[in-house]
Amino acid sequence: MRIHPFHAIRPTAEHAERVASPPYDVIDTPTARRIADGNPDSFLHVVRPEIDLPEGTSLYDDSVYEQARKNFDDFLRRGVLQRDSDPGLFIYRLTLGTHQQSGIVATCHIDDYEKDLIKKHEKTLKSKEDDRTRHVSTLNANAGPVFLTYSDETSVDVIVKDAQAQSTLYDFVAPNGVRHETWKVPEPSALVEAFCQIPAAYVADGHHRSASAVRVGRERRGSNPTHSGKEAYNRFLTVLFPASQLRVLAYNRIVSDLGGLSSDGLLREINERFEVVPDANPIPNMPRHVSMYLAGEWYDLSWPENSVLGPVASLDVSVLQDRLLGPILGVHDPRTDDRMGFVGGILGWEELRERVDSGAFAVAFSMHPTSVKQLMDIADSGDIMPPKSTWFEPKLCSGLFVHSLV
Repeated sequence: MRIHPFHAIRPTAEHAERVASPPYDVIDTPTARRIADGNPDSFLHVVRPEIDLPEGTSLYDDSVYEQARKNFDDFLRRGVLQRDSDPGLFIYRLTLGTHQQSGIVATCHIDDYEKDLIKKHEKTLKSKEDDRTRHVSTLNANAGPVFLTYSDETSVDVIVKDAQAQSTLYDFVAPNGVRHETWKVPEPSALVEAFCQIPAAYVADGHHRSASAVRVGRERRGSNPTHSGKEAYNRFLTVLFPASQLRVLAYNRIVSDLGGLSSDGLLREINERFEVVPDANPIPNMPRHVSMYLAGEWYDLSWPENSVLGPVASLDVSVLQDRLLGPILGVHDPRTDDRMGFVGGILGWEELRERVDSGAFAVAFSMHPTSVKQLMDIADSGDIMPPKSTWFEPKLCSGLFVHSLV
């Protein structure tokens, strides 16, 4: 597996905390407007540039991409972002409560993505992939990193730990309580060599970002008659974490109606497919259990271990989809059905209860988290996981590292 040093575009130390922003795809436009209000240095002006345009502007309007480029250029002109004179690798540590994970900030090669040395486990939506492709192409840069994971390698761990003995480049606590620390690796060649022992990496979060980066790279190759393979567009921005350090939370489900059934009717249908126990814990404490919130009460839905075979079919989210959401509630395609909603586990089971009690949704399902091993096994087999199967927390900030394609 190859990693590459790169000429990082990054904020000065005094600007880092103001620049750092949530990833573009975990907040909506009103939230982005609120977070960036009064802060012209927030990187949301680059990754969610519609906040600087009139309300109601389509997210895919030409003006949105033009505004992103204008704002990015302004960050560089004002010196909020600066380009490193020499290529480097970086360590990025995230701390939330007692949990801590340290990743390597590097670029990865689009050829490794296409050869499946960077393995995928989700399908992408064309509209979202098209959007990110245009954003990358207009900026001439990867504005947000792809979150990758890999099987732990001791020689890599040693170098990462040694790098963290240096002085930090950035060290701040974001409003959500996550501490962000970064270091520059003193001898990047040693880390590059050590990483060659790792056979593959896996996309944990950022399938649309990685797919769009690869598309832009292919397009640039095709339009460059002097293409040599050394150009920056052959690589894309990543942060790579060892699998043992990752923290995966559940990705919970909510449905707006019961598909014409009453609450009692739904329970009768479910009883034919699951073992149902009322007065349940809102958080399932083991796999093959789902906690359902319906009409003011929590129910435990469970099934036998050997009743489903196959790495994808046996996922809790797959069983819920195949036995309940599809055949009973009529949610046959959770990617496109607007009756279906997803709630990241970081919000807690109280959020599920609140949305149902408010009347906005009719039923909620609290899931047990999918494991990193399940993700890797499915990617290794070439299979695809159901949408919204994993929620990784804490999240990477956008704006701390940018990779220029030129």
